[in-house]
Amino acid sequence: MQENLVIVESPAKAKTIEKFLGKDFVVKSSFGHIRDLSKKELGINIADGYRPTYEIPSDKKKVVDELTKLSKQVKTVWLASDEDREGEAIAWHLTEVLGLPVDQTKRIVFHEITKNAILHAIETPRTVDMNLVNAQQARRVLDRLVGFELSPILWKKVRPALSAGRVQSVAVRLIVERERDIINFKSSSSYRVVAQFYSTDDPSKTIFKAEYSQKFATRGDAEAMLERCKNAVFTVEKTEEKPLKRYPAPPFTTSTLQQEAGRKFGMSVSQTMSVAQKLYEQGLITYMRTDSVNLSSLAIAKCKEEITSLFGEKYSSAHNYTTKSKGAQEAHEAIRPSYIDRRTIEGTAVEKRLYELIWKRTVASQMVAADIDRTVITIAMSGSDDKFTASGETMRFDGFLRLYSESKEEENGEQSETSLLPSLANGQRLGYTTITATERFTAPPLRYNEASLVKRLEELGIGRPSTYAPTISTIIARGYVDKTNRQAQKRNYTQITLRGDSLSEKSMSENYGAEKNRLAPTDIGMVVNDYLEAQFSSIMDYNFTANVEKEFDRIAEGELTWNQMIDSFYNPFHTLVDKAIETQATKSSQARILGNDPKTGHIVKARIGRYGPMVEIDGNEGEKPRYASMKKGQLIEAITLEEALELFSLPRTVGKLDDEDVVIGIGKFGGYVRHGKMFASLTKNDDPYTVSFERAVELIEAQKQQNKMANTPLKTFDEDKDMLVKNGRYGAYIAYKGKNYRLPKNKKPEELTYEECKNIISTSKK
Repeated sequence: MQENLVIVESPAKAKTIEKFLGKDFVVKSSFGHIRDLSKKELGINIADGYRPTYEIPSDKKKVVDELTKLSKQVKTVWLASDEDREGEAIAWHLTEVLGLPVDQTKRIVFHEITKNAILHAIETPRTVDMNLVNAQQARRVLDRLVGFELSPILWKKVRPALSAGRVQSVAVRLIVERERDIINFKSSSSYRVVAQFYSTDDPSKTIFKAEYSQKFATRGDAEAMLERCKNAVFTVEKTEEKPLKRYPAPPFTTSTLQQEAGRKFGMSVSQTMSVAQKLYEQGLITYMRTDSVNLSSLAIAKCKEEITSLFGEKYSSAHNYTTKSKGAQEAHEAIRPSYIDRRTIEGTAVEKRLYELIWKRTVASQMVAADIDRTVITIAMSGSDDKFTASGETMRFDGFLRLYSESKEEENGEQSETSLLPSLANGQRLGYTTITATERFTAPPLRYNEASLVKRLEELGIGRPSTYAPTISTIIARGYVDKTNRQAQKRNYTQITLRGDSLSEKSMSENYGAEKNRLAPTDIGMVVNDYLEAQFSSIMDYNFTANVEKEFDRIAEGELTWNQMIDSFYNPFHTLVDKAIETQATKSSQARILGNDPKTGHIVKARIGRYGPMVEIDGNEGEKPRYASMKKGQLIEAITLEEALELFSLPRTVGKLDDEDVVIGIGKFGGYVRHGKMFASLTKNDDPYTVSFERAVELIEAQKQQNKMANTPLKTFDEDKDMLVKNGRYGAYIAYKGKNYRLPKNKKPEELTYEECKNIISTSKK
């Protein structure tokens, strides 16, 4: 019999730890939390100091029974859940359920799952930190109170089956505000003037680019500028060389890892955390929920060894990074490899990529800054006070950039070009090959992706490392936000070129507006946001939400009692709830008038209907209106009259096949092609509004072939002509006297015997 029971929260973690402990230890998993707030009613006794009522879910009773039995068979129980507030709460719930004295039970924490870390933790146990437990408990209770009281109001005032959350609703607000900025954005054009210069003293005429200091609002202004350039003399007015240092980024926190994995690999926040969790549980990286950028002295020393081995000692420079956030209580170190000298790992492709990213970021953080020479050349133009400017960079020493470069969030708008510049002296005359005025357009702000949303939430102090992934997952699951992909659109622009003394004009086109995995609000998300802002402005305030997070930090530090914190929030909040219930809200489904149908003159409107966003055309007196569902990605606030009318174009006839109409429409199960009495489903890549006759015929022929295969038996039997083995939509099956019977997974249809078929039928559930 083992003398020690170690309880962790995940089986993978248990498996790794077990390798480092001797035969006297048995390691078991609690599979996360073993109890939670009761799902019956509120689960919180408000009158009794907000005392929570906890219950063991049915799927955890078997685990609890096993842990209870084992805890009574050993001398010592060690609670080894994660070292953050959530982990501390798991440990406390275990003491409560297993009947362990909270002030005596040994609690061990470790930032990495290595042999040294585990053994050190065993040697230096502590008890459960009730301050951390209470911080988690406060968050859980507060979020339950908000959700429990807000959701029924949304059901009554907006639409049934809606829900609200304290952090989630604020995240939706950010996305809604960004969408409205985009809707209200009016693009304008201007002309950017770029010259291709060379030194008149340079026999090889090395070309470099320079941009005029201002943009021109109209084509006429741009042409006038180019006309002035014809007779102008260009000289180098000033050359400035500035030495710059580019410093490495600090090691990863949870937030920066989520952002960088999103930018570099297109990983979602939840995917990043899932993969990082696996790496941690395998003992490959340190704990991945942290606000800290600190590295241990041992890790710094190991980084120096790796850098010296790879690039030489001149590339090594120890850096001690300071965590800015006061709330960086979750862990003591940044995310780093457990063993710095382990450059690669075995595992899945995504695990390898994420590990390599963490390794490079960690090691690069201890490398020398890059030395860069930045050159800016100001070029004077005779007859004008305005200037051309050329800029370029030269790398003198690559430093940390030899190993790793941090990616940046893409930005809309014109970017200045930097290039390698020739050596030029002040007063030097310049000639030009071309001077070009190109029409450019202003662009709206980008929709958030998961990485940029996390960055913004962190900047505002909303949420904590452990909350970003569930927050984003929740608002998508609730249907308040969609992940959208938008195809690029084409637009024309004008380019005017001065070459020698002659001007030429060229009409060109470009693609713009393409998006991938960007977060856009749904109509219902916008409606819910507007209602909550109108009725609960304080709850939806960014500063208020950030201050609540600071209160949780104070509880974790023992500076504030959690019940008092909840009470100070709940009383004014409940007053707002009562007021909202009494207030007759403006009907959230109020329609937006888009205009009039040119065919009938009737009003066309967009609104939220029973089954979601829709457009409606009024009928004559006594007639029912006509309805059409809006496409995914269309918004009531943004849809135009033309787009709305297009929705009524279905069903549409695209041609004839064998003297019968081929009709495209949308039904209960999505888009379809109808040919006579036969239906074929459109694929997800087929747009019902644009699909061609040729494509429709392809789908019809494919459906005919499928129907033929379904009607052709795979096997028949002489013993009984009614017994057939057929191929169906979901695989092979037995058809017998008007009834169908599913095949067992291990049975191959072509090998079935008559007796086996009879047995399958007789044993099948009626």
